[in-house]
Amino acid sequence: MTKNQPITLFYSPQTRATGVRVLLEELKVPYAMHVLNMKAGEQRQPAYLAINPLGKVPAVTVGDTLVTEQGAIYLYLADLFPEAGLAPALTDPDRGAYLRWLFIYGSCFEPAVVDRFMKREPGSMNETPYSSYESLIDMLEQALKTGPYLLGERFTAADLLWGIALRWTTMFGLVEARPAFQAYMARIDGRASVQKVSADDAAMAAEHESAAVRLKAG
Repeated sequence: MTKNQPITLFYSPQTRATGVRVLLEELKVPYAMHVLNMKAGEQRQPAYLAINPLGKVPAVTVGDTLVTEQGAIYLYLADLFPEAGLAPALTDPDRGAYLRWLFIYGSCFEPAVVDRFMKREPGSMNETPYSSYESLIDMLEQALKTGPYLLGERFTAADLLWGIALRWTTMFGLVEARPAFQAYMARIDGRASVQKVSADDAAMAAEHESAAVRLKAG
């Protein structure tokens, strides 16, 4: 079966791949990491472009199956290991809300945040995939006020995706750190998986920075 095949995560610290590593830790499944030093441009080398021509992480292989794109990876892995309870089953009434939040993230939240970061003038509500930045953030806040998780009392893989994203976007001032977001981030940050990966990432990122400096110095 596919789920018994070796898992490899193509990884770089403090990137979108961080959340996928947290997910694998939550699933409690063995995995290997192929680490790329993005500060040294390793993600743009032919060896990795053969894996993902866009030169982005994360990417995951499970046996011969390759999956890229954050939302797709979360969906695939959480469904592959249903015993972990991180994804509602196909017939579960919560499945619709779970998929909705997974796809709102990539289809709406990231474009909205990038437009804000780049100081782009957004199109009309009918022309953007996210209606308006304000309405999107308000909708997220309302869901988390009801909380404690996106699906109420039920914790899912979608919470790992959003919790880690909110940590970074509020840290850089791209999203206002509203009280509901702060409480939600604290719940996610308190998980052992997040603490382990965050500590590993900090050490790995420092090593990558040093290696990139040495490479530049020749």
